[in-house]
Amino acid sequence: MGSGTGVPGSGRPNAVVRDLVRSVVEALAPEELPLVDGLRRFDDATVVRRLSGRAGRREPLGFGIGEVAALVTPVVWLVLDGVAQRMVAAAADRAAQGVTGTLRRLFRRPVPAVAVPPLTREQLAEVRALVLAAAGQRRLSPGRAEEIADAVVARLALSGEPAASAPPAPEPPAVQGPPTGRG
Repeated sequence: MGSGTGVPGSGRPNAVVRDLVRSVVEALAPEELPLVDGLRRFDDATVVRRLSGRAGRREPLGFGIGEVAALVTPVVWLVLDGVAQRMVAAAADRAAQGVTGTLRRLFRRPVPAVAVPPLTREQLAEVRALVLAAAGQRRLSPGRAEEIADAVVARLALSGEPAASAPPAPEPPAVQGPPTGRG
């Protein structure tokens, strides 16, 4: 049930978005690794809010929007999260998601990391186009956009292989439920 489970019949595990982001950033913009590692302590929804500028005044990143626009991290994280969310939405039963979400909130279970399932060649081409568009919106040079898009697609295509250099994402502490009164 975790984020490392594979798609039935594919024999390949899902790739966790935060691990893919770290791998791409490590290769293309190692100076951004402190940002990526700092964001990894948050759940995926919080990271997406902060990187997309929807965080509001209560969740500052610590630097201005001009600095975010020139970074590789937001381009890669936002595109991969969007792809993963669309894939999950297309494959999941809405009623089951609602029940699962309610139970998770009721028992305060941590939300699993967002993962991208193995993609077809056509889907990889679509991801590449999305990365190019996102990089263009953030005013990255066409050459840099191509470099980022190629790296993302390569990581997705090879995501069945474990990333040796990426440290595991920290697990949020488990929260105990209320005492049952049995003793």
